[in-house]
Amino acid sequence: MNELDQYDALGLAGLVRSGRLGAAELLEAFIARVEARNPSVNAVVRRMYDEARRDIAAGLPDGPFSGVPFMLKDLRAEYGGVPTTSGSRLFCDKVAREDSELVRRHRRAGLVIFGKTNTSEFGCCPSTEGTLFGATRNPWNRELSAGGSSGGSAAAVAAGLVPLAHGSDGGGSIRIPAACCGVFGFKPTRGVNPAGPVFGEAWNGLSAEHALTRSVRDSAALLDATRGPAPGDPYCGPTFERSMLEEVGRSPGRLRVAVQRHALSGAPVHADCVAAVDECAKLLEDLGHHVEEGVPSYDVARIGAAYPLVIAANVQAAIDEYSEATGITPGPEHVDNVIGILGRMGHDRSAADLARAVWAMHAVGRQVAPFFGQHDVVLTPVVATPPPPIGTLDTSTDDIKGYLEAVFRFIPFTALANIAGLPAMAVPLHWRQDGLPIGVHFTAGFGRDGLLFSLAAQLEAARPWAGRRPPAGGQQP
Repeated sequence: MNELDQYDALGLAGLVRSGRLGAAELLEAFIARVEARNPSVNAVVRRMYDEARRDIAAGLPDGPFSGVPFMLKDLRAEYGGVPTTSGSRLFCDKVAREDSELVRRHRRAGLVIFGKTNTSEFGCCPSTEGTLFGATRNPWNRELSAGGSSGGSAAAVAAGLVPLAHGSDGGGSIRIPAACCGVFGFKPTRGVNPAGPVFGEAWNGLSAEHALTRSVRDSAALLDATRGPAPGDPYCGPTFERSMLEEVGRSPGRLRVAVQRHALSGAPVHADCVAAVDECAKLLEDLGHHVEEGVPSYDVARIGAAYPLVIAANVQAAIDEYSEATGITPGPEHVDNVIGILGRMGHDRSAADLARAVWAMHAVGRQVAPFFGQHDVVLTPVVATPPPPIGTLDTSTDDIKGYLEAVFRFIPFTALANIAGLPAMAVPLHWRQDGLPIGVHFTAGFGRDGLLFSLAAQLEAARPWAGRRPPAGGQQP
């Protein structure tokens, strides 16, 4: 068991397939890690050990990850018979009637689901520190945020509590915590993974689901196992010439890389984040890519008003639907202050306002498409500052103005991929001298997920990160 850190999820699946390690034995090893390490990071908020043991005893499907322990973010990924709280006190007793389609595909791939990870309330905050479960702490420095909203999954993977974990991303919620915690985070093109059966889409198409992993190939193989439309989906994503795992083994060729160091919003960018981009740009040049300055252009002011309205409308719709079903009238004891204000915004604006906001988002996709015809990828920081201290982005705060200013300072780069439906990834290539990870961010054109995986694998080979482990993951239980 002391050698588990040598293997990624596909490697662990190989051990199980060969008979060198039993699925039950592997599960118990990771349960022991959760029990020993989770108290210091608060990444895992629901233990599903009995469900996992039951699945193993019943026999696992022969999938690419058969026998590998896995965790679900406690938002939108529904597991029948288990609560999906969305990080909210209002939903703490909301039990899923059935598995979501994505979870069904996780299970068909042989993954053994043994817990749920922490999330900010309704996934609305780029830090994971809501009232229901408390703050998830960064495994590299427990005084700092793990990012959000998939902060629990990122911290769990970074700390070695699980080999890979589910995440969702409506504005950077996979990529932000990946950067904060030093793991690989990939957001696929809109429509690649299914959202049903409860939802046809999430946040009017802003949000996509996938995972946080330690290796690039784990992310690629998992997307191969889950991608594709489900019956009744309102639309489907692009088709691909090859599997994502095949793309990992291919050279990306000589790419046209645009580098953007500044935020279009005007938010200042910390020197550490700029240094990470500069270092990566030099590495890309050394690998033979063409690197130049370049910034995709779109109506920043219009989208700055439209984007939060779409989120607010969806938050209030979820609250209203659950309130109607349960008879609960939500109050301050049910939702954090920031979420309550978002909900009121969604309640007070008109249906026409929401339609216009969606039109604005669709316009961005058309505005930036020519840029990605001239450049293969754009390289930016993931976030504009290193991980902030716990409490900086607390959604229970009464200081709403200060909270919003802190959010806009932190995350000016990632939302474009959500708005335009593009694939994007956070790659853990840079660490500060004090050991804190600082990721870099790549966005590609619509449907070019495979290109990103090829590039990520090339970068992983050039600057391996798998051996970097935070103090919380360095000691075996």
